[in-house]
Amino acid sequence: MNYIIAIIASIVVSLGSFVGAITLLLNEKVLNKVLVVLISFSAGVLIGGTFLHLIPEAVEHGSDKVDIFSLVILGFVLFFLLEKYFYWRHCHKGEQCEIHTHPVAYLILLGDGIHNFIDGIIIGSSFYTDIKLGVISTLMIILHEIPQELGDFGVLLYGGLTKFKALFYNFLSAVTAILGTIIGFFVSQNVHNVVVYLLPIAAGGFIYTAASDLVPAIQKQKELKTANISLFCFIFGIILMFILKVNH
Repeated sequence: MNYIIAIIASIVVSLGSFVGAITLLLNEKVLNKVLVVLISFSAGVLIGGTFLHLIPEAVEHGSDKVDIFSLVILGFVLFFLLEKYFYWRHCHKGEQCEIHTHPVAYLILLGDGIHNFIDGIIIGSSFYTDIKLGVISTLMIILHEIPQELGDFGVLLYGGLTKFKALFYNFLSAVTAILGTIIGFFVSQNVHNVVVYLLPIAAGGFIYTAASDLVPAIQKQKELKTANISLFCFIFGIILMFILKVNH
């Protein structure tokens, strides 16, 4: 049952790639307001989910032989290297992004494919550990994927792809999450105690995503009203993760 739910979760995450089509329906002003809320909320969810769920779960399943927090650092560094060497960029400005940030549209798709594959591994290993943890991890992934997909769709159009090709290729890069989920679940099932290593590495990756990408985007908000909304959404995301922890 956990395996089936994990696959369904990864399919839902993959379908999130089509959210980029929303950029065609919203004007720039409305889209920017939506993104402020999404980015701030997802940053809070990532921070709260990492420190209140993933790391405690890894500590609970770990042992004295496993240095959980060193693995968190390893995850942070790993995601940093992925961004540097695969040009994995989370852009939140759509067509406003400068072209040098996204050297080639297909390179962005490659980077996103790798990113989504890793997300799938996180989903698979989380669901193998516990269904509730799997649901929380999936929620964390979906919320930080939505701003990325909105931005990436605009970048693919800016890179010369047609609307249909942008949606189709973006979806292809997203379905790698399903493969990652299968591998993550299979490895967790057959390799003893591997979840203890995967969860903190995933936690480090989520911390990197929030700290290097989402939080700086929030800090760039100069208007007082927008800044207050960002702060509220950020804190609300953390509170939501805390409520889920209490119920869990």
